[in-house]
Amino acid sequence: MTLHNRKFYPWMVVGLLWIVALLNYMDRQMLSTMQVSIGHTITPLQDPRTFGWVMSIFLWVYGIMSPFSGIIADRLNRKWLIVGSLGVWSAVTSLMGTCGPDDYHYFVGLRALMGVSEALYIPAALSLIAEYFTGGARSLAIGIHMTGLYMGQALGGFGATIADSLSWQATFHWFGIIGIAYALVLVVLLREKRTPAPKVAASNKLPSETILKSLGMILANIAFWVILFFFAAISLPGWATKNWLPTLFSDSLNLDLATAGPIATISIAVSSFIGVMVGGPLSDRWVKRNIRGRIYTSAIGIAMMIPALVLMGFGHNLWAAISAALFFGLGYGMYDANNMPILCQFVPTHQRATAYGLMNTVGVIAGALTTMALGAIAESYGLGFGFALMAGVLVVALTLQLTMLKPTTDNMEYTPNQIQNPNLAPADA
Repeated sequence: MTLHNRKFYPWMVVGLLWIVALLNYMDRQMLSTMQVSIGHTITPLQDPRTFGWVMSIFLWVYGIMSPFSGIIADRLNRKWLIVGSLGVWSAVTSLMGTCGPDDYHYFVGLRALMGVSEALYIPAALSLIAEYFTGGARSLAIGIHMTGLYMGQALGGFGATIADSLSWQATFHWFGIIGIAYALVLVVLLREKRTPAPKVAASNKLPSETILKSLGMILANIAFWVILFFFAAISLPGWATKNWLPTLFSDSLNLDLATAGPIATISIAVSSFIGVMVGGPLSDRWVKRNIRGRIYTSAIGIAMMIPALVLMGFGHNLWAAISAALFFGLGYGMYDANNMPILCQFVPTHQRATAYGLMNTVGVIAGALTTMALGAIAESYGLGFGFALMAGVLVVALTLQLTMLKPTTDNMEYTPNQIQNPNLAPADA
């Protein structure tokens, strides 16, 4: 029996992709901690506004590319897409280490190219894991994979520490080499798994599905719009905590950023991991008894985030801050473990990467706009008010999730009749 046919192989896929997820976030996050070191070499990056623009160009390119990356992942071999994505962004990371004083525009171009290559990963990886886990462990498997992103974000924060020991150029160079080497490991160990689209009985041929038809079927699905809304809504505090929570804690607790930063990032990272490990198995068991179990588990997570955001905004002591961060992270982990599993209840296998790519685009753009909006709110009303305001958006998202999402299966598949007639609802097919 080959390795790919063994019962443990789906979990091996999760482990293989967990490391890719870690590298995905670590390579993008390192830059945020190394402004001072890089600015000594590339002087335009000493200006905070210029540095902020270089940081944001990744998000805009990543967001614009995400729907295209999903479309590609639904039509090409996801193994080679993942290997190629990792190989390219790792090569880009390594090349960033070759930049000198006159290479500002080259550096910016490489950062933009990283946004293209990294955008190709998440839709392909999550749809591949969902394909391997059609049974009861889907939320746990996807949740474990998402913890790789949390770990990568945390380790990326040590970029400045490594740069002080070596140099920022060597830091980029060697982490890029590690990624390229690991891509070669995936060439040997990772395997694609693709469930064929249903056949049309009359012709016994696979039905053709153009990109426009696929997008039309997804966008005609009311449930998808609800999922898209609450994904975007949770992206607001998700990005806000990444980009603004250290500043909020620094202001509200009268701490320097060197102290407030680790309190914010470590508290949320650790509690998010716990949330995934609780929310994944809970969802997998609950859905066996109630088809809405995944939705209820996600809803519990969102409900926990609402008071946490209010406490973040208006709490003014250390224990309140830490409690809010822990409660938010726990809820976020429960929600995060169930995004793709809930999508699988409403979108079939051959359209899931495309659907998730659309969600990723909306989430990233919402996060980018929120990051800018919080800066304006902070000047007029205070940063804490902005965090509390996001709790109201989550109340709307939670209400829509509980009232509008009513799955009939844990693993949606369109019938041949629906593929030929995409305007049909499942009940008419």
